[in-house]
Amino acid sequence: QVQLVESGGGLVQAGGSLRLSCAASGRTFSIYRVGWFRQAPGKEREFVATIIWGGGSPYYTDSVKGRFTISKDNAKNTVYLQMNSLKPEDTAVYYCAARRNDVSGSVQQLSSYNYWGQGTQVTVSA
Repeated sequence: QVQLVESGGGLVQAGGSLRLSCAASGRTFSIYRVGWFRQAPGKEREFVATIIWGGGSPYYTDSVKGRFTISKDNAKNTVYLQMNSLKPEDTAVYYCAARRNDVSGSVQQLSSYNYWGQGTQVTVSA
């Protein structure tokens, strides 16, 4: 099993920044890719960004390109999501997810990930 713990959420004004962290523990050797998803009130959970566990091939949804950066600290088994130029529409619960190396499917699909964190709230005020 893999355990994921998110942190770093909070309340920020529009135009501000936050850095989310996703700390992985357990059978981390089985992780192939980590993704960030978000779910706004009344909406479905959606893909935000993903990175290969080794730290390569970052990929973003169009709405966050140029504003968000996903990265990996290999020594800490932690994936970060640096969020700049935040907008009120970025308000959501942000979830970290991990995908094993024996799983296939689109990196943007929730069903392609095996493990999920509990989520961290991000609120952006206008």
